[in-house]
Amino acid sequence: MLLIVMLIATLAAGIGSVWLAAVLLRLGMGGRWRVGPQHLLSLAAGALLSTAFMHLLPEAFEDAPAHPLFATLLLGLVFFFILEKAELWHHGHEHGGHAGSARSEGAHAHEQHAHDHVDHGHGHPPLHARGGWALLAGDSLHCFGDGVMIASAFVADLRLGVVAALSVLAHEVPHHVGDLVVLRQGKRRAALLKVSLAGAASALGGLAGYFIVGRWEAALPYFLVVAASSFVYVALADLIPQLQRRMSAAQALVQIVWLLAGMGVVMAVASFAHAAH
Repeated sequence: MLLIVMLIATLAAGIGSVWLAAVLLRLGMGGRWRVGPQHLLSLAAGALLSTAFMHLLPEAFEDAPAHPLFATLLLGLVFFFILEKAELWHHGHEHGGHAGSARSEGAHAHEQHAHDHVDHGHGHPPLHARGGWALLAGDSLHCFGDGVMIASAFVADLRLGVVAALSVLAHEVPHHVGDLVVLRQGKRRAALLKVSLAGAASALGGLAGYFIVGRWEAALPYFLVVAASSFVYVALADLIPQLQRRMSAAQALVQIVWLLAGMGVVMAVASFAHAAH
């Protein structure tokens, strides 16, 4: 039963984030619904930090001594930094970054809006210049890793797994918005299918993680800390820096509200899952 729930959760995080991104593009991000990339980045950062500090780390510290776990957390952060330097982990959160840096949200059509994020994110060349298949390969690798982390959380506790899956879904949405815009230079349905298949790699990662972690349950606290280090690194190194730009007090307040909303959603889901469990 746990395996089935875990597979559903990984598919929801991997493929569900793609379809949610497609829906947001269809509605027009930053348009009528006033949901822009900056809002999604703030929401995702809040969800990731809340999951790491309020759920994954406390669960890990219940079953293992603190000093080795803190060492694992430190090594995990360094490890993900090295992966990003090697361009193996960083997977284009710049799609959602710098939203509206020279214009108000909704001033342009959502496709041009998303193209701006892709072309100006962190000084990298446009993703379409790198090749769509390279983009999909990077997506698949990252989604596989997300699946392993979600599985680790499920092995520890069903409620924790649901929270981890929700956080992964939240931080993948702004990323997939950019992917879909880049790949939709061809056909929309083909782009959606390709990115969805990449997202499905999360289920493969979930299967691998479920059996690996299940075999070495004594190492579970360390798997949880590694997952937490990934969430913290993505939030602090990838997402929040994109929110650090000059803006009005009202815009800053909106960012903070969305950040707190991400934390609140995670806490609400955790409470609901705990009551249901």
